[in-house]
Order: sequence, then C-alpha cells, then structure tokens
Amino acid sequence: MHAAASLLATAWPRYVLGLGVMLALVLGHLQLDGDLGLAEQWRLITGSQPSGFDQVRFYYTALPRALLAIMVGAVLGTVGSLLQQVTRNPLVSPLTVGASSGAWLALVGASVWLPALATDERALVAMVGAMLSVGLVLAIAGRNGIGGLPVILAGMATHLLMGAAASAIILLNQEAAQGVFIWGAGNLTQNDWNWVQWLWPRLLVLPLMLALAPRPLTLMRLGEAGARGRGFSYGPVLVMLLIGALWILASSITAVGIIGFLGLIAPNIARSMGARRAGDELAYSALLGAVLLLATDSLAQAAGDWFGELVPSGTAAAMVGAPALVIFAHRKLSHGDQTALALPQGARRTTWLTWTVAGSLLLGLVALTLTYTPGAMEPLSGFPFAWPSELIWSLRAPRLLTASAAGVGMAVAGLILQRLIRNPLASPDILGMSAGATLALVVFTVWTGTSIYHAGPGVAFLGSLVVLVVLLIVGRRSHYAPGIVILVGISLAALMEALVHFVLAQGTQSAHIILGWLSGSTYRASADRALMLAAGVAGLVMLVVVFNRWLTLISIGDPMARARGVNVARARLVLLLVVCALCALVTALMGPVAFVGLLAPHVAALLGARRVLPQLVLAAMVGMGLMTLSDWLGRTLLYPDQLPAGLMAALIGGSYFIFLLTRRRLG
Repeated sequence: MHAAASLLATAWPRYVLGLGVMLALVLGHLQLDGDLGLAEQWRLITGSQPSGFDQVRFYYTALPRALLAIMVGAVLGTVGSLLQQVTRNPLVSPLTVGASSGAWLALVGASVWLPALATDERALVAMVGAMLSVGLVLAIAGRNGIGGLPVILAGMATHLLMGAAASAIILLNQEAAQGVFIWGAGNLTQNDWNWVQWLWPRLLVLPLMLALAPRPLTLMRLGEAGARGRGFSYGPVLVMLLIGALWILASSITAVGIIGFLGLIAPNIARSMGARRAGDELAYSALLGAVLLLATDSLAQAAGDWFGELVPSGTAAAMVGAPALVIFAHRKLSHGDQTALALPQGARRTTWLTWTVAGSLLLGLVALTLTYTPGAMEPLSGFPFAWPSELIWSLRAPRLLTASAAGVGMAVAGLILQRLIRNPLASPDILGMSAGATLALVVFTVWTGTSIYHAGPGVAFLGSLVVLVVLLIVGRRSHYAPGIVILVGISLAALMEALVHFVLAQGTQSAHIILGWLSGSTYRASADRALMLAAGVAGLVMLVVVFNRWLTLISIGDPMARARGVNVARARLVLLLVVCALCALVTALMGPVAFVGLLAPHVAALLGARRVLPQLVLAAMVGMGLMTLSDWLGRTLLYPDQLPAGLMAALIGGSYFIFLLTRRRLG
C-alpha cells in the first residue's frame, strides 16, 4: 500500500503533464480541418446534429480521425512497452521484430488471392501474418539473442524478405493490389465513424492488459528461475501476453495501416521520464503513444495542406522515428557490443579447380541467359535453346550486361566495407548507402516530377554521400560499433519504405514505374545505359585494384597500416567514396540491389579467397553470377509474367542472411 502511494505521489505530475499535452494536441488537431469555433465543436461533441458543410466535415472527418489517433497511438505505445519489457531490449518494437511487415504481407496476399477473407476478416489475417513473422524472428534470434542486436538483425532480414515478397505480389497483380497502397503508408483520414466503431470493441483487450500484465512483467524481471520460484508459469503467460498484444496491434494496423517507430519511441521516453515499474511504464507508454501519434498526424495534415497532396501519418512518423532509432541505438549500445559474425570457415585457399568451376558456371549462366527462350520449342532440336536473333540479342544483351555489372559493383562495394569495418555483416544495403541513394532519387523524382530513370547517378551519389557522413559521425563517436552503423541502415531503410508508400499512395501513373524500379528491374535496360554502367563499374573496380594494398593493411588493423606508411584516414575516405560511387551507379541505372554485397564476399571466402585480390575477383564473379541467375529466374520462372532481378536477388540473399544469423546462434 505504501509502495502504491509512493508511486502515485511521484508519477501523478507526469500523467497530469501528459494528459494536458494530449488535450492541447486534440484541440489543435481539431482546428486543422475547418473553421468552427470551440463552442460549436463542443455542441457537436455532446450530441448536436451537424448541419452545414463545416459541421458535417468536423463531425465525420476531424473528430473520428482524432479519436483513431488516440486509440492507435495508445496501442502502439502499449505493445512497444510490452515487447521491450518481455525481451528486456529497448530497441524492440512492432517494426523491428517484423510484426508490421508480416501483417502487411498477409493482407497483400489476402487482397489478391482471398479478397472475401481480406474484407471480412482483415484483423485476423493481419494477426496471423504478424504472429508468423514474430515467431520466425524469435526463432532466428534464439533465447540468448532476444535481449540484444541479433533480434533486431533477424527482424530486419525478415522485414526485407517479406517486403520483397509483398512487392512481387503487387507487381504481378497490380490492379488487385491497388487498394493497399494508401493502407501501407499508414493513413488516418476518415469519412465517417465506421472504423472507430469497428476498432473500439476489438481494443477492449487493451485495458485488460494494462490491468493484468504488470504483475507477470514484474516477475519476469526476476528471470525465469526467480519467476518459477514464486509460482509463476513463464511460458503460457508470455504466450498469452504476446497474443493479446498482436491482436490489438493487428486490429490497429487493419484500421489505419502501418505506422512505425512510435512503438519504439514511446517506451524509451516513458523510461527516461521516470516510469520504471512495469505497470507504470505500460500505462505511460500508452499515453505517450497517443500524444506522439496526435502530434505526427497533425504534422502530416499540415504538410498535406502545404504541398496540396495526401501525406500519410506513417510517413510523418517515419520522418521523426528514423532519427530517433539512431539516437536510442547510440545510447543503448556501446562500442563493446560486438555482434559481427566470424568469417565463414571454408577452404584455406583457392585452387585451379575452384577457378575453373567458377568460371565454367559463370559462362554457363551467360549462355543460358542468351540462348534460352521460355515457352518456345525449336522445331529441329526439340529444345527451347537457340542463339538469339538480332532482335532478341538487342533485348537480352543490355539486360545481361546491366545485371552483370550491377552484381560486380555491389559485390566489390560489399567487400570494401567488410574489409574497412572488419565486420562481415557490412554491405551497402545493410549500412544504408543503397537506401540513401534510393531515397535521394525518389525525393528528386517527387519534387521535380521527372522520371526516376532520368534522375542520374549524381543525385544518387549525393544520397549515398549523406549516409556516409552520418555513418562517419555516428561511427566515430561509437568507435564504429557494428551494431550502431547497422541500425543506421535499418533506420534509413524504414524511412525509405515509408516515403515509397507515400509516393505509391498518390495514385499517379508513375507509381508503378517507381515500384518496378525499386525492385531492381532490368526491363528498361538500353545499350547506352548498360555500357555506361559497365564502364563506370569497371573503372571503379580498377581503382580498387590499384589501392588493394591499402585495403589489405587496413583490414589487418589501423596500427599495422600506419606502420607501413599508409595515411589511414585518407585511404579509408577514398575507399568509402568508391563505395558511394558504386552504389550510386548501380542504383541510378538499375535500381536498389539488396544482399548481393553481403553474400558475394562470404561465398568468395568460403571458396578459399582470403587475400584481397583473389577475394575481389572471386566475389565479383559471384556477384555477377548471382545477378545473372536472378535476372534469368525472374524472366523465366513465372513466364510470361516477369519478376525484377533485384527482387529475386533479395529473396535469395535474404534467405542467406537468415542462414548466417541462425548459424551464428546454433554455432
């Protein structure tokens, strides 16, 4: 009793402040969509029937939107706090453990293949997708990885895989999936009370969780053994809490779409303001979640009025939340948090047989790409193989050259990063350089109204360079901790995804072109662009060959490099600029390519290439082979439909990344 009184005495000022801020935000939020005075608004709230356009708009648009913001924000804050307390990991949220991407993939798939189910049981479909995704992430991370960065990395890999699968479904079924674009961006716009009436009964679990969860969460802090000593059944209660959390989360996602980061930010702010007890943190996170979503939705409305376009709330939340993830990661992870994987154990050195087999496989893939025609049978041979005619050559050769050059470029960029940072998890996409280039190109396209294919490598290089500057600043302060720089990449990837959903939500004719480009497509490859990409990649790779001594010595250690006369700071900057240039070229001329920069150097090391030059050549061959295979599979696997090469590479490479994480846990 005394403890409860003491808690109330110390906590009530926080709650009064939070409720006051929420009330002020509600008042401000309601003024954004009309010119009604407070007296008229109060009469409508207390039961008066609306008459006139302004009153109808307030009653059926502004008021339900504000109520949804409060309800959904409270859900996001509560679920984020619950997940962080259960895992004892301050970086866990519905976004970072893959719950949002699982719900998104499930609803996209249901919208295409089971439209009746997607209409009648959307919350259930979203919940099943979220549960499967979170279960996969927890299985990959393992019990010992839940409290650290491994669960975040597993969530990122799962998120990228499910995002690639959802993009594939949308590309193959564009008309059926059109309705999910705005939903995927997180939109609170309302035209009536239907969604409020649909959602509130499903959120009755929320007050029940706030009342019953504090005691189990408090006992969980004692550890599994301590909780069992007090008669607490750890497993069943944990499962029930997660099911309840995922249910209210799935219901909220169904109503308004994906709004990320708030579930991460609210609990961290709550703890920083003194909420230490389990129940206090849950309740105050719910209050802060409502406050944050009201604030970000107000920003979204103001930005929409300013630009004259719909700005989804999820986009505004990502603009605030992505930098917040970097800040919280910098505070919570130290430079001692070494989560890098050891280089895979493989052959000690390459042999002539290795090079012969690798070269033969690569030549075979090139021949297969050029000569195989899906769905066609040669009348004389009985096989769908033939040397291409002049017309077929003009179509296939630029695609082959584009995919090959992109694979080489990303493989070499990944090798440089892994050697410089001395972390085999490093790659341009994981560290955010590809995301920076992509973000710059999409923003430039939206801002100028030009085609994304005409933005050019210069814009992409600027985006990669901005990410590089952020990485250098953050990395220098944290001694280049692998966890910190990787979370920068996760933040930028999430920000890019929110912006892409914003672009797609506009419903413009270029939306599907941007979506296809984002999947790393070779559809529009021309001879000129293919030659430009190949020449640029070749020149940059030759530059790396010239500077291979720098890379060798820095990968051993900075003291060794300095002792051999290398200006480490200048060498690292030059090599990182080469990485930026490679990312910019590939992203601008083909689109973003994920996981190739991670996979290719690993495969080269497994084959015995341990020194820089052999690993450089072999990794380039692997990258070229992977992208060539991905382009061929995308062209033939679902013929006559096609999937972009970058999308196929993401599916293959993402599976390999999950294998690495699982192998680390089992090893």
